Amino acid sequence: MENLTPVSATLGGALIGLSAVMLMGLKGRIAGISGVFSGAVFAEPGDRGWRAAFVLGLVLAPVIYLALGGPAIAFELEANWPLVIVGGLLVGFGTRLGSGCTSGHGVCGLSRLSSRSMVSVALFMLAGMATASLIKPVFGG
Repeated sequence: MENLTPVSATLGGALIGLSAVMLMGLKGRIAGISGVFSGAVFAEPGDRGWRAAFVLGLVLAPVIYLALGGPAIAFELEANWPLVIVGGLLVGFGTRLGSGCTSGHGVCGLSRLSSRSMVSVALFMLAGMATASLIKPVFGG
């Protein structure tokens, strides 16, 4: 493993867990990003504020990290843009079909021992492995 970062990974995981617990404790809501984002756009006006703040925090956190002197994380996008766009649309469709995303099912659902989330996460993982195994050889992604 060339990018093993156990300290930052542990801290990041702890912060994700803390935010999920806080959202459940303070608002009685599950921290599933697709549901939070969808609700920020389509929910009743009285339920949009915390959702918009949550999504804004997701966007601003890396900006603040860089502003405080954190190193930029270099990455190279190996897929072409049409493939990325189609993949994003398929992920959005999948979150609606699966009644949640990896954060809702994987982080929150598994910690609550939800059988629906256990099945969903297993299917996410299988679909991801199958897609990665097929897309690169077929499309050169």
